[in-house]
Amino acid sequence: MTDTKSDIVAELAAQAAIVGGPDVTLTHEQTRAFLLEQLAAADLDGKSVCLVIPDGTRSSPLPELLAIVHEALHGRVSKLTALIALGTHAEMSEEAIAKHLGYNEGGLEGTYPGMTVLNHEWWHPETFVDLGTIPAERVYELSGNLLKMPARVELNRAVVEHDVALVIGPVFPHEVVGISGGNKYFFPGIAGQEIIDLTHWVGALITSAEIIGTLGITPVRALINEAAALIPSEKLAICVVAKSGTHDLHAAAFGTTETAWAAAAQVTAQTHVRYLDAPVKRVVSIIPEKYEDIWTAAKGFYKLEPVVADGGEVILYAPHVKEISFTHQEIYEVGYHCRDYFVKQWDKFKDVHWGVLAHSTHLRGAGTYDDVEGEKCRLDVTLVTGIPEEKVRKANLGYIAVEDFDLKAYEDDPDTMIVPNAGETLFRLR
Repeated sequence: MTDTKSDIVAELAAQAAIVGGPDVTLTHEQTRAFLLEQLAAADLDGKSVCLVIPDGTRSSPLPELLAIVHEALHGRVSKLTALIALGTHAEMSEEAIAKHLGYNEGGLEGTYPGMTVLNHEWWHPETFVDLGTIPAERVYELSGNLLKMPARVELNRAVVEHDVALVIGPVFPHEVVGISGGNKYFFPGIAGQEIIDLTHWVGALITSAEIIGTLGITPVRALINEAAALIPSEKLAICVVAKSGTHDLHAAAFGTTETAWAAAAQVTAQTHVRYLDAPVKRVVSIIPEKYEDIWTAAKGFYKLEPVVADGGEVILYAPHVKEISFTHQEIYEVGYHCRDYFVKQWDKFKDVHWGVLAHSTHLRGAGTYDDVEGEKCRLDVTLVTGIPEEKVRKANLGYIAVEDFDLKAYEDDPDTMIVPNAGETLFRLR
């Protein structure tokens, strides 16, 4: 992307505290000492603190981090709540939450005494409080003149009802905002539908391939920051850079949700982007089981699209996945299409949640559409999953049955790149 204000990121990063770096693997003792020191110096005594934490689709040593934060704050703050930033992902069960946070089911109080854990119940209107509206002119300015409409900003009321919101979570290249983390844990993490739809559609108009991995204040990041400025609580963050698929950390940063994010983003831009000298004809993305539907497993496409040659193919190998989306049934009817398919037929699709349309374009990738030639997408996208063939083809995706897929043959094919644990590392051409 151009004009992404990456110099601002460097200025923000300089204001945060950070330990580690791109070539470092932190020990538990290093992480603990750093976080205890930073939290001890923070003005938190007697205040209520809401920890905004990721769901199970993000890699990080969350139990380790949460235990350190709890050690630093228990008995010191007046109230401690952990809120799981689901965005619009499926609700986490008590069993899943216990595993995610590192305690035995039913044993929350024994592991984290005095702490309450909440799902972000985005499906209940009473979850939200209205923080105000970003005016249409300001949306137009921040979006790079892509959209001109007011944006109502709603947020989970738990954050507003605490003095401090402390975001704890990893930072990765991201298909909507550029690099995830920071204020993104509020928007879309615990936000209302309107601001989610608007920010995701701005990202879709820019396109995933253009924005993903961008180290800068992208238009979507600018909109998210503008929305976050309406939050009355103090906003702090522990942003970490995790070694993908492990519980090891390259770095941890502490500061505001802007400064800590910037410091971690500078590291993840070096650790989570791989460069190839030439495009590949085909990719097989092996999807880890933490992605339970295509809505989340699609990251195996987003992170590989930039290195696949025109006319090539991305295969998502995920035999454990049985659904396209647990929560967004509209995608079964809309299917997966390139951006122009929707833009050039806007009257037909404008009333579908824009976040659904954005996800659709992100997984189908670049392409063109007109009334004469129809839709022509740059790449083929093929699923090897437990989803029935009829549903896959209706969604405008390719299908190979799990039992017919010969992974070994693809591994032996010089035109195919196999990517294990796909979804967190971005691949780009030099």
